[in-house]
Amino acid sequence: MISHLSDAELEIMKIIWPETRKPIRFAWILEELSARGKAWQPNTLITLLGRLTNKGFLSVTKVGRKNEYTPLISEADYQSAQTQTFLHKVYRGDAKGLVMALIQRDLLSAGDYEDLRRFWEQEEK
Repeated sequence: MISHLSDAELEIMKIIWPETRKPIRFAWILEELSARGKAWQPNTLITLLGRLTNKGFLSVTKVGRKNEYTPLISEADYQSAQTQTFLHKVYRGDAKGLVMALIQRDLLSAGDYEDLRRFWEQEEK
């Protein structure tokens, strides 16, 4: 089972997941956070990276005096697990209820609906 991430942990993973260079250095993560307007202290980032490592989201390798991080759980796997948890917790596993709520609250546009319809038709083939 994939653990839930706090908002701060998710912020870090959203920086790490799309990065194609693996492993990723601590200093680069800190720079990326700063570029996104998140001026965290290094100790805060160290604590959060430690939590992500303990939760099994990252592996850490010591290279000299620097840490390098590699994601162990993909963004797609995390999204899928969180969606299933949300679906069961809020909609008692009723996916149709979730989709109907999205449509009724205008959270699903006509374009989104068409994209989903095409996707569904492709999956059926």
